[in-house]
Amino acid sequence: MTPKTQPSSSSSSLLLISFFLLHLSVILPSPVLSATLRSDIQTLESIIRSIDPSSISPSSYLSTWDFSEDPCEGSGTFLGVMCSFPLENTTSRVTEIDLDDDGYDGFLSDAIGNLTELTVLSLNRNRFRGPIPETVFQLRKLTKLSLTENFFTGDISPAITRLKEIKTIDLSKNSIAGEIPPRISALRSLTHLILSNNHLDGRIPALNGLWKLQVLELGNNHLFGMLPKLPPSLRTLSICFNSLAGRISPLHRLKQLVSLDVSQNRFSGTIGHEILTFPDISRINVSFNQFISIEVVQVTGMESRLRSLDAEGNHLQGHLPLNLASYANLKDINLRSNMFSGDIPRIYGKRLENSWRSLYLENNYLTGSLPEEFQRISKLTRGSLSNNCLQCPNNVSICQGIQKPKSQCTNAMQERLE
Repeated sequence: MTPKTQPSSSSSSLLLISFFLLHLSVILPSPVLSATLRSDIQTLESIIRSIDPSSISPSSYLSTWDFSEDPCEGSGTFLGVMCSFPLENTTSRVTEIDLDDDGYDGFLSDAIGNLTELTVLSLNRNRFRGPIPETVFQLRKLTKLSLTENFFTGDISPAITRLKEIKTIDLSKNSIAGEIPPRISALRSLTHLILSNNHLDGRIPALNGLWKLQVLELGNNHLFGMLPKLPPSLRTLSICFNSLAGRISPLHRLKQLVSLDVSQNRFSGTIGHEILTFPDISRINVSFNQFISIEVVQVTGMESRLRSLDAEGNHLQGHLPLNLASYANLKDINLRSNMFSGDIPRIYGKRLENSWRSLYLENNYLTGSLPEEFQRISKLTRGSLSNNCLQCPNNVSICQGIQKPKSQCTNAMQERLE
């Protein structure tokens, strides 16, 4: 009979170690691979390489981008970068880049288009220049693109319509030129479109397809033509300092407006009562246009939130609108540099005495003496009645400045009657 061989001591030790390791693997979970996707890291490296190092201060977000650590795992590093939480055996992805306004000077790298999980790109108040890379419009998951107060040039690429998930576009205060892409209304999720303070020209395209749009700001550009169709969901509309013309009757549909600014254009005709009586409107600026009349209906018994009305620098005629006094929340009125004539209504004095904070009526053709309530208004009340044909006592704070000869107002009224 062949005798059994005894296991050697080394074999026994090996068995014991194997058993221990097997037991340990049951107790401890297997490690999760959570490092950032390599191409995302390379993109972040490309972004920082495109910025002048001398514009990156020690206290800035970009000074924390230390590539010896993982962007999505480093403790306290990579400020301004947000990442996705990886599932087991998957890599982290960069989902947001939201930089501080430290004055970074450079270009936005074309590699930005490789961050295919990016939802937010915000580079506000810096010195980025050059065209917006076309690759930005490959970021199909982008919900916010905010590049305000930089030095971006070029035009708005028609490829912007690929951003089907986008909710906010803010390219204001740059040097972007060209036209607003006609098919921008295909961005059905858009709630904020802010393109003010650029060099845009051409006509405003029809935007009524943007049925979720709440904020539209196109002021300080070179836009011309008539008002297009606009979405009734708008809450804020600012198209000031352009060369837009025609009637503003298309605005009558925008019943959800809170703030309206169409100043410094070439609009004409009548400022309709519909606009002044929108249920939520609090601020209206129609100054420096060519309007000839304003319809102010009485709102007694109605809730009006209108607080500020600015209609300076038009051709508004006739007597001052009595019904302004029925707007209970109205505080600031500016009707200077128009063609109003006749007396100042006594109710204006009562409102100034009790609730109005400012009243500017200078440079019209108003005549007569002031209602006695003007003698009792607070010295904190702001306003001016100068350059009319009024009997304006010096002890009334808003009577400072000279008056026209009475004949000038009389002649102006006769000319209008003829």
